[in-house]
Amino acid sequence: MFTTLALAAATLAPAQPPAGSLQLNNVRLTTGELGPARKDAKLLPGDVLFIAFDIEGLTIAPDGQTVYTVGMEVTDAANKLLFKQDPRESRDTVPLRGGKMPARAFVTIGNDTPAGAYTCKLTVTDPKAKATNSFTVKFEVLKADFGLVAINPTRDVRGTIVAPAAGSVGETLWVQFTVVGFGRDAQKKQPNVEFTLEFFDEKGVATLGQPIRDAQTGGVDEKDAVFGQHVPVFLSRPGRFTVRVSALDKVTNKRAQFELPIRVDPPQ
Repeated sequence: MFTTLALAAATLAPAQPPAGSLQLNNVRLTTGELGPARKDAKLLPGDVLFIAFDIEGLTIAPDGQTVYTVGMEVTDAANKLLFKQDPRESRDTVPLRGGKMPARAFVTIGNDTPAGAYTCKLTVTDPKAKATNSFTVKFEVLKADFGLVAINPTRDVRGTIVAPAAGSVGETLWVQFTVVGFGRDAQKKQPNVEFTLEFFDEKGVATLGQPIRDAQTGGVDEKDAVFGQHVPVFLSRPGRFTVRVSALDKVTNKRAQFELPIRVDPPQ
């Protein structure tokens, strides 16, 4: 139902009073691992819950080495434990030091996850200082439906190098996403989803004279309930822009859409 992928305006419970000096602050849900704040805590099955937070008061050795553990629990509205990941040790080098250590956790919402309210609890321990702290994030899983989910900007087409929704002039940002809840053609047993790509400047003016159109009409295994897509965005000039991706499922006649704000900085 739930799987963890990695550890590294929602209802967010603040961290408990710190044990020792360890504090967990600036808890937020994000669009993508390094992306902007997510607008809500409602997810379709197949989506990914990205959680970002800051660890303050973590022991950092003179050479910049840190060691800490992160554990995760997911419970339903009845407080039934559905998923547990035992504390996993992380070792990082922080050459710039400072008082804050950025951290992230994310969980895949399985395609079979029932609609309802859920809570994710993250617990961080500093074994050197023998200090522990935790916080909870409440989220809602919606009924399965057609949608564009798991939006995650990356530096590469394969989606292996995560990136913020920003970059410098001359770079290419790849906006990865997943299509869920699509229908299949009765004869070909393949999806038939039409995509429309639009780009807007900070004043809301379209940058193109006409949208870019694409379609997925094959190449999806019959066993797969989802398929991935990506949009390359060449960062040709500085400014703030919005990428809008719209999709029409021509089998079910359902529509879905997402918008991602991006920032392009001048070259250094």
